[in-house]
Amino acid sequence: MKMFCYQCQETAKGTGCTVRGVCGKKEELAKLQDLLIYTLKGIAEIVIKGKLDISKFTGDTNYKVLSGLFMTITNANFDENAFEDAIKEMIAIRDKLRESVSIDNLHDAATFTVDSRESMLEKAASVGILATENEDVRSLRETITYGLKGMAAYAEHAKNMGEEDLAINAFIYEALAKTLDDSLSADDLVALTLKTGEYGVKVMALLDGAHTARFGNPEITEVDIGTRKNPAILITGHDLVDLEQLLEQTKGTGVDVYTHGEMLPAHYYPAFKKYDHFAGNYGNAWWKQLDEFVSFHGPILFTTNCIVPPRSDEVKSRIFTTGSTGYPGCKHIVPDENGKKDFSEIIALAKTLPAPDEIESGSIVGGFAHNQVLALADKVIDAVKSGAIKKFFVLAGCDGRMKSRTYYTEFAQKLPQDTVILTAGCAKYRYNKLDLGDIDGIPRILDAGQCNDCYSLAVIALKLKEAFELDDINELPIAYNIAWYEQKAVIVLLALLYLGVKNIHLGPTLPGFLSPNVTKVLVDKFNIGGIDTVEADMKMFLDQ
Repeated sequence: MKMFCYQCQETAKGTGCTVRGVCGKKEELAKLQDLLIYTLKGIAEIVIKGKLDISKFTGDTNYKVLSGLFMTITNANFDENAFEDAIKEMIAIRDKLRESVSIDNLHDAATFTVDSRESMLEKAASVGILATENEDVRSLRETITYGLKGMAAYAEHAKNMGEEDLAINAFIYEALAKTLDDSLSADDLVALTLKTGEYGVKVMALLDGAHTARFGNPEITEVDIGTRKNPAILITGHDLVDLEQLLEQTKGTGVDVYTHGEMLPAHYYPAFKKYDHFAGNYGNAWWKQLDEFVSFHGPILFTTNCIVPPRSDEVKSRIFTTGSTGYPGCKHIVPDENGKKDFSEIIALAKTLPAPDEIESGSIVGGFAHNQVLALADKVIDAVKSGAIKKFFVLAGCDGRMKSRTYYTEFAQKLPQDTVILTAGCAKYRYNKLDLGDIDGIPRILDAGQCNDCYSLAVIALKLKEAFELDDINELPIAYNIAWYEQKAVIVLLALLYLGVKNIHLGPTLPGFLSPNVTKVLVDKFNIGGIDTVEADMKMFLDQ
């Protein structure tokens, strides 16, 4: 069986990458990722069938499972050696767990052996996505697995701040094990899919609490998008602990720090405003990095997914990775036993390189997470009651390379002046620099933050439902027109479905991993749909 991957929105022909990933991963890498997931499922089966107490695990086993899932997210890690090492480590953990209990009839995922890269690839060829022959079962298993990947990413971030909910870890083991269970029906897997959404809400709440406890509640902030004259480091991804450590280590060095992509919302947190060398945000969404990294000149630190294979060795020589990320030939920074990372090599390199070229100027405003919006609740409610605000549009999610995503820019531009955009994730880069004005002092674009901050949008909706004394969240004047790209968007979608949100439209295409029958279930139960033309969709949403 050759490579097969369809976990992201840009998968080839909307059906699956079979030769090389659109993301840039090669067949061997894809197979190693498949085998790592298979190994994690084997661990999960041992945990569930052996009724093991995960609170007593040693050696950060629970964290390593999270990191193993996170490594396989689209654009996170392209380092085949890192995956080979991870598979070996997880097999060792798996075998030690298996030896601690007596269990009959274990799945092959819990018992298989490999002794070389070649044997790993041979094994991977028989355990990938297409090994599940029933299309609908395969579709549901993959939907659950992709949701778990997103969940693991958020749980890992929370753990990096010392926050953990073992009930979330326990569910990850439960769900992974159930994707191996051939006795489960499609209906059973649909129920498990919604339960995945339930734990998606829990993990986003956990991360939100961790962020705000450590860095404060996001507040309305104007972020500079120009440049200064100092040498600089660009930090991208999502992990705010990495940013905190980098800012501490660059104090007084004469090196500025800029955010990129999904790190932009860091500027909204009060804790980061004390750093006068925290310069601003450079560039746009992740996929524009091929050009923007050239003009930045300084080192780039990837803290999470969103790596695009660089075109030149010069740019590659300036890329550093950490956490679950990796790229062949790039320096990977690991923490010490106390979680501290040494960024001195990055700082030293920055001092030898020119300051960034300015690619734009001005500023953008964000910081409208739930605490900030709820502080404006009376003003927002009055605007709705008076008719000044007719409708909110949730244009959240991911950005991507497809030209069809210009749809979201045009959609934002053409929205009536009595509407407000609620956003989170890198999808905002399609419209967050447009001058759309305000309504009675309320900006028409309210940016809540990173993709995980879609939780804020759910909290805002639930609070508005309460304020307007409505029985159903779907009675609110809120429309959901969401762009998606990778697996963290999947867990956000499942979380919204668990909360009962209906009439969500996904674009620019529906997921390739949804079979026709599974798509029909989502349409019948939640009225999920795709997108059409801007004009047709605008009319449809405004008439709802």
